[in-house]
Amino acid sequence: MPVALAGTPPPIQTMKDNHLSLRFGVLAGMILLAAASRVVPHPANFAPIGAMALFGGAYFRSRWAAYAVPLLALWLSDLYINNVMYAAYYDHFTWLYEGFHWIYAASLLTTWMGSMLLRHVSASRVALAAVLGSLLFFVVTNFGCWPGNPQYTQDAAGLVDCFAAGVPFFRGTVLGNLFYAALLFGGFELAQRRIPALRTAHAAA
Repeated sequence: MPVALAGTPPPIQTMKDNHLSLRFGVLAGMILLAAASRVVPHPANFAPIGAMALFGGAYFRSRWAAYAVPLLALWLSDLYINNVMYAAYYDHFTWLYEGFHWIYAASLLTTWMGSMLLRHVSASRVALAAVLGSLLFFVVTNFGCWPGNPQYTQDAAGLVDCFAAGVPFFRGTVLGNLFYAALLFGGFELAQRRIPALRTAHAAA
């Protein structure tokens, strides 16, 4: 009877680990590509941020990866945008811009939403999550623009005015979420059909 050498992983376990590594790499790569699209000219608020967060929450089984990968991709794209595309607006290297925490908080909350609503992925669930994610982003980021902002009075009326000012941009947020969610979720579902190794039932990626 063949005896496995000490320290040699069983072939089945090795195959499983390879599948998980492939799955993680594909998911992370798709999110990074989506984040890179932010440097392409686009309508106001037509961005992949919400879709990236939903995608991570839906497909990564590891909680740290679900939250960290979309957030890291967002931060890396911010570094390029702020220090290359918008370098003229800053007199120093910008690691984090003013008010970033509201955007990042909205991203983290959207990831959580994806992990809750998209345990079973379907077109209707993804569309619903994309719209709800847009609403969440709108509420969090517009509220974040209000405290201490001299453009608005620091009372209920000022808060309402702040939200009203953001309404024209809401359409772009919804369309961007729907568009990029279709690309990410549709692309990965297609990839799973073509590459069986991506269909790991209980992936730890």
